[in-house]
Amino acid sequence: MNPTYILTLSCPDRTGIVHAVSGFLLERGGNIEEAAQYNDHDTGLFFMRVQFACAVSAADLNSQLASFAEPFAMKWELHPTEQPMRTIIMVSKEGHCLNDLLFRVKSGLLPLDIRAIISNHREFYQLAASYNIPFHHIPLTAATKAQAEAKQMEIIEAEGAELVVLARYMQILSDDLCRKLSGRAINIHHSFLPSFKGAKPYYQAHDRGVKLIGATAHYVTADLDEGPIIEQDVARADHSKTVEDLTAMGRDTESQVLARAVKWHSEHRVLLNGHKTVIFK
Repeated sequence: MNPTYILTLSCPDRTGIVHAVSGFLLERGGNIEEAAQYNDHDTGLFFMRVQFACAVSAADLNSQLASFAEPFAMKWELHPTEQPMRTIIMVSKEGHCLNDLLFRVKSGLLPLDIRAIISNHREFYQLAASYNIPFHHIPLTAATKAQAEAKQMEIIEAEGAELVVLARYMQILSDDLCRKLSGRAINIHHSFLPSFKGAKPYYQAHDRGVKLIGATAHYVTADLDEGPIIEQDVARADHSKTVEDLTAMGRDTESQVLARAVKWHSEHRVLLNGHKTVIFK
């Protein structure tokens, strides 16, 4: 069987792009297995994702795509599908998202190769060990933030991580680290922001009688919790729900939203469109 690739691209919209891409693949014996495209009329940009099987090597395809893409002013990426995405997970003291991701990977539901878990606390070293995943405890204070982030980045680079998941990692990343991880770091948080900031948001929400519990997964940027949104969801609540009920609902929603965002990213279904995203589900 021929190897399978995923090609993602964006460029200024014009007639004939789909025809040109299909023709490029046909000339090389490529068999298209899945294709999707989107025209953003507000920005004039065209987006496309194509999964195809082809006997041509990745190196040759990359070289030939560079020449093909130039007249279209295309931004493009080619990804072989045979290897799961190398991933680092960062976590603090709340483990619901971490546990959910680990179980999904173990069950074959997420195409990830989790190379390491990084935490500023020790709580989940046994969980990591149960999945045979290296656990790195890197304490962090205001005084040691720069050194801690340097160590984190060292691990990320040593593992060749293509994705970093902040699975309830309760520390603000520096602008420098955000830039280094641009487009490959996903964060999850409850959707009470900016209404209920700080500690114990579910207590604040309960006190105000909220009717929706939500979660947002987005790419990490230097603008705190304002990166391009990948996925969101909500669960309804009513007057009978306790703080504990709301917290449990919130954790379930966060886990599901993060899992979907990570899955779509790992399958190269998410394309950046300025401060927004295009997602080919």
